[in-house]
Amino acid sequence: MGRVVVRAWQAAYRSIMPDEYLDGLSAEDRASLWRQQIQTAGGDGLLVIDVDGEVAGLAAFGPCQDDGAAGDDGQLYAINVDPAHWGQGLGRALLRAATADLARQGFQHLVLWVVPDNQRARGLYESEGWTFDDVSRDEEMFGVAVTVVRYSRPLA
Repeated sequence: MGRVVVRAWQAAYRSIMPDEYLDGLSAEDRASLWRQQIQTAGGDGLLVIDVDGEVAGLAAFGPCQDDGAAGDDGQLYAINVDPAHWGQGLGRALLRAATADLARQGFQHLVLWVVPDNQRARGLYESEGWTFDDVSRDEEMFGVAVTVVRYSRPLA
């Protein structure tokens, strides 16, 4: 999982985030973070796709963590696919599965945050019924300050 996140970030955020930051990402560090997350949450809200016995993508999701969020708001926290598997529908499959799982949990409205220049991700979200709702904020992502924009979608 750590390897997937590092490879996905290095490909998706090249020229968006500083090269020295992206080049310094460590699969071992990211794996440690995911290991802690799994131990804490027991794997709830985490989906992994494997191809030929190796992790090719992952999605993390759960209750919305935004200030003032309603109890029936869910959130997609992260979705990462190894660039070697881009264009194969894995991201779409993860997004649909996470959305379905959040719906089963009873959430009525979903949000996610994405870096504005990540056009590949934004195109996927928009094609799956998510809409940009004109909300942005600055946040720190693993030590780098970035602006992110919010997408949302209702669940019927």
